Amino acid sequence: MDELSRILKVATAGIEWPYFHLNIDGGDPVFRERVYCYELYHQMRNNWPNESEFILNGEIDKSAHPVLRALGADHVKPDLLVHTPGNMAGNYAIIEVKHSTENAGIRKDLNTLDLFVRRVGYRRAIYLIYGQGADANGVEKIMTVAREFHELVPIELWLHHDVGQPASCKISL
Repeated sequence: MDELSRILKVATAGIEWPYFHLNIDGGDPVFRERVYCYELYHQMRNNWPNESEFILNGEIDKSAHPVLRALGADHVKPDLLVHTPGNMAGNYAIIEVKHSTENAGIRKDLNTLDLFVRRVGYRRAIYLIYGQGADANGVEKIMTVAREFHELVPIELWLHHDVGQPASCKISL
């Protein structure tokens, strides 16, 4: 699915301010990952090719999946999956989204991305950082945590810093 990168760029550029940085009554706006992910899913689906062999799913609960249980991957809920449900050979991409670059969250996400490529058979792992953490400091924090891993599958690091601008793939971890 060569067009996934294009879809991701168009979709992130289409995320408007209320979904990027949520206004709170009586307080300052806050980043809410679920709100951003739901809008990202919506934008991606609006740009999804009808003829694709893959579909986009959001945050699938894998706890009852017998194959994933055997692979030790039934305890995680990836933010987005590009796959062919019911066909483990149809696993294309896993996407994890974060606004914060705190070490514990980074470690958990890198573990999830690595697991789904290494053991579950996904071909692409995408780590999308949006908001304030989508800068050079955020990249350095992620790189520092990534160095803790003995071996890490290739993970595409995408940054989405500004509303109305597309995310871009900066590096592969």
